[in-house]
Amino acid sequence: MTPPPDLNPGLLDLLALRFDPLVWLPVLAVTGLYFWHFLRARRNPEGRRSWPAWKAVLFGLGMALLILVTQSAATTLTLNSMALYMGRLMVLAEIVPPLLVLGLPRVHIDPRRPLGRVLGVLLDPWVALAVWTAVIVFWNVPAGFNASVVTNTASALLPALYLLSSLLVWGVVLRPLPSVQPAGIGSRGWFGFIAALPMMAVAAVWLYSRQVLYTPYVSALCLWDLTPLQNQQISGLIMMLAGLPALALALVQLMAWLIQLADSGTQPPAARG
Repeated sequence: MTPPPDLNPGLLDLLALRFDPLVWLPVLAVTGLYFWHFLRARRNPEGRRSWPAWKAVLFGLGMALLILVTQSAATTLTLNSMALYMGRLMVLAEIVPPLLVLGLPRVHIDPRRPLGRVLGVLLDPWVALAVWTAVIVFWNVPAGFNASVVTNTASALLPALYLLSSLLVWGVVLRPLPSVQPAGIGSRGWFGFIAALPMMAVAAVWLYSRQVLYTPYVSALCLWDLTPLQNQQISGLIMMLAGLPALALALVQLMAWLIQLADSGTQPPAARG
């Protein structure tokens, strides 16, 4: 007989690590490959300029958070806390991807070669927006979310989809590969603003709904003596707060674009000789 879960776990209880080789081995392999290239690039001054140490720190931090939210004891308490589940998903969607993208070095990729063409398609704003919106909308309607909570396959698939789709979105916003991403700051700002809307809409529904929307949580024993409705409302608040930095960045990019437009229209005429 399975013992009942501890409904009042502490932080150390939630962060206790487990080992799933299907997660650990790929993460360690990617991290090792990254730092091998990083150390090779640091052997000459040009490499140190193009790949500063702060990028490696951000990339390492992103990988550490990826392990923490997918391989900790918190993953076993999904059915007892929608808020905890959503917190993990938001780390995967709004914290890990920008850290990984910012950790990439600036490299030139020929857009006419196969790799450049593939990356050009994946980092196309419309492709990234379509994938991200599909993940957010489908997996946050009751049928999709119920499946993600109840079935083992879906509960493992959803974090991966959040991570991959968000990597596309942050790749468009932060533009780590300018040779295959010709978009300017204005189009990236509009993209970031539009991409933030689906998640904000879902968060508002959860936050202001007066009934529990997802079947598995209707009569669930929730962590920390929360009611199922409180759990859902906290989840909406977590989602909304997690989306604010990306929305703020989009607004900053739009403001910079408007300033560029204003400056381009007010340049004084060139002096005549």
